[in-house]
Amino acid sequence: MVKALSPAVRPRRLIGYARVSTEDQVTDAQADELGQAGCAVIHHEQGSGASRSRPVLTKLMHEIRAGDVLVVVRLDRLARSVSHLLEVIETLEKRGAHFRSLRDPIDTSTPQGMFSLQVLGAVAQLERALIAERTKAGIAAAKARGRLPGNPGLRERRPESIRAVAAARDSAYVGDLIASAQSWLPIVRRLRPQHNWDDVVRVLNQKGQSWTVERLRRSVYRLVREGLAKPELVQRAPRRQPEDRLMTPVAGIAIADPDLSLRAIAAQLEAMRERTPRGGWQWAASSVKHLLDRARRLGLTVHEPADG
Repeated sequence: MVKALSPAVRPRRLIGYARVSTEDQVTDAQADELGQAGCAVIHHEQGSGASRSRPVLTKLMHEIRAGDVLVVVRLDRLARSVSHLLEVIETLEKRGAHFRSLRDPIDTSTPQGMFSLQVLGAVAQLERALIAERTKAGIAAAKARGRLPGNPGLRERRPESIRAVAAARDSAYVGDLIASAQSWLPIVRRLRPQHNWDDVVRVLNQKGQSWTVERLRRSVYRLVREGLAKPELVQRAPRRQPEDRLMTPVAGIAIADPDLSLRAIAAQLEAMRERTPRGGWQWAASSVKHLLDRARRLGLTVHEPADG
């Protein structure tokens, strides 16, 4: 008799990750090995082992769930360095997930696996350092023989080489967007499309970021194209009255620092040289409260600051 699983218990998902360094290589061999290990889902990525751009891995790390196991064939297929490896493991642990390498004695669900991870990670970093030294020596030897380093296809302006470099740069751009999105995309979601791009940029930059309208729009449009943001974020904002425009920086300050009082928000607005709804320079706590009340009625998650 087979016992049914409790609704609170579900089988662990084995999620495979296969990576190759160049577009001339294929992930078929890794996929076969991961499939034989029981991975029902396998993510494929092309990119150098030393590259910081791993958009497929970054997206996978955002989507992985508690109880899942990320599986690779070898350690060097996952991380570019020991620090990166440990960073991935730490992210998985925070999400309640685990990591397994098929050809290395690594399974982070066991103490022995965690110990082996540290040891083998150090060995992998040493090997990469040795490879880097051999590469430098090879470049020096090539220069001594009169050969030019770098990509001959780019020097000769071959279309296929130019396309490959453009694709790599585009992949790196998307990877950087995904990696940084948690620091700015939640604010964009709160404010768009009710507020225009200028107001959203003001709120983000008030939090210490550095955006231009064009760069933010391009970033959001790209995440929408990748299916990582909702299309309504790029819809046209409705026309606003002057008072509604002021509501955006006021709400942005309150959202960025929930501990600020009404008077503290007013002081920040004065420091920003933001005129009051009546055109003056000195803000009253009552004016700030009025604008925050309007923001709450629009559905923005704004706290109720103290009066003092």
